[in-house]
Amino acid sequence: MQPKMQSLARLFMALIVVALAACAAPTNSGATASPSSGSSSGGSSNSNDKPVIKLVENPWSASALNVAVARILLEEQLGYPVEVTTLGESVQWPAIAAGEQHASLEVWPSGHADNIAEYIDNQGLVENGGPLGPVGKIGWYIPSYLLEDHPEFATWEGLATPEAAALFSTAETGTKGQFLTGDPSWTQYEDDIIANLGLDFQIVTAGSEEALLAALDAAYSRKDPLLFYFWTPHSIHAKYALSEVKLPPYSDECYAQAESGGIDCDYPTDELFKIFWSGLADAAPDAYTLLKNINYTTDDQISMIAAVELDGKSVDDAAREWLDVSEVRWKEWLP
Repeated sequence: MQPKMQSLARLFMALIVVALAACAAPTNSGATASPSSGSSSGGSSNSNDKPVIKLVENPWSASALNVAVARILLEEQLGYPVEVTTLGESVQWPAIAAGEQHASLEVWPSGHADNIAEYIDNQGLVENGGPLGPVGKIGWYIPSYLLEDHPEFATWEGLATPEAAALFSTAETGTKGQFLTGDPSWTQYEDDIIANLGLDFQIVTAGSEEALLAALDAAYSRKDPLLFYFWTPHSIHAKYALSEVKLPPYSDECYAQAESGGIDCDYPTDELFKIFWSGLADAAPDAYTLLKNINYTTDDQISMIAAVELDGKSVDDAAREWLDVSEVRWKEWLP
């Protein structure tokens, strides 16, 4: 090799060595390590030793909004990582009792007497987290325009005729009237109520709240008959003129027959409440305090639901809008 070529070769090799050394050298960029993850019944920990707070979201809009409000405050005010899991309202109880989930923020007590007795009163593995604030009521609804020609539909007795069943019948139900419900995981006793009142109606499940609302919208646009399961508070009462069908009045004695199939009365008024894993207060006391303190009015909740379902906003945007105009309120919830 010529001397000039040898010099170039040596220079080239030296550059390679320098480059490799630079690649291997540690950097001091100021970046922090990514959060570590461990496992326990109380959830994983992040780099600040804050446990992951696991919130249950049930399959309806108000529940999603409650969770969004809580998640934003937990993350942005208290620095907790939050994990949200969608579960049916009955499935959530054993998950919270086991510490696999930490809180559910909207329980309708009328459908959960057995769960309350088992998990709160007897086992003590789930804690009553106090009232959420809104007052709910499940019921049977029809579009109000039906009462113009059929005022008898204002009560269940008006549905107990062959003519009523025929009017509400569909290709799917044949000669029986259709009674439309939404998500099959919802707590509901319509099969038993219909049978015990002697009504010639068949349950049809739309599959979700969204599908039920789409069916209502279609029926309303054509002025078709529709009998369906729904509740208040909800934004549909601002969008449609609806009338609740009067069922036999609620009583504790009637509801005591619910699990045996003997129920034949109306749903009660529900003071919605929260449930927590019994270990949450020890595992994350400030998160527990915040969740315990969350409480707003029925109108507050309806305003957020309407922003999503009538104005087309995302759940996160609707929750943030409410938080923006309610700072005085939510600051009182902070520990």
